[in-house]
Amino acid sequence: MDSFEWNKIIGATLGTILFVLAVHISSQAVVYAPPPAKPGYVVPGVEAKKEGPAPAAAPVAEALPDWATAIPAADVMAGEMIAERCGACHDWTKGGPNKIGPNLYGIVGRQRASQPGFEYSPAMKMKGGNWTYDELFQFLRQPAAFVPGTKMTFSGLPKPQDRTDVVAFLRMQADMPAPLPPPRPAEAPAPAPAP
Repeated sequence: MDSFEWNKIIGATLGTILFVLAVHISSQAVVYAPPPAKPGYVVPGVEAKKEGPAPAAAPVAEALPDWATAIPAADVMAGEMIAERCGACHDWTKGGPNKIGPNLYGIVGRQRASQPGFEYSPAMKMKGGNWTYDELFQFLRQPAAFVPGTKMTFSGLPKPQDRTDVVAFLRMQADMPAPLPPPRPAEAPAPAPAP
């Protein structure tokens, strides 16, 4: 082949590339697809990060379980299955590693922000106190509302039974499960209105 044939081949190739680019640019100008307002797939249990700090909404007050009766009635196996969502960030085996979140072995009754080798958020350090049944129950509902400023991005477990089952499961992940609090006294019924 002489140079004239090679020039025709190269010219045809470049012409085709330029034609495809021109069609692509003109089609984008004619049919504009704006970026989606929300992602097409939402990962369960993970909130989308928003631009700038947004104040966490305070959770609506709800009745706390009577742990003396709720823990024995809880489904520990269901709690383990629900806690698998947390397995990407937490480990709950004895001597297990800290991951994105701290190891949760022995969490019930443990002092907050006390897992060795894990760097807690300043908000969690400031909260102080121990992880009681009630506090774990409230924290699992909406972590960012219970400890504003926490690094934990999990959106929470809205169903009370799911949280009770997870707390029962976490209670069993210890050398000695934390003792149950005494049963709460039954509330007296409201007096009937006078006739």
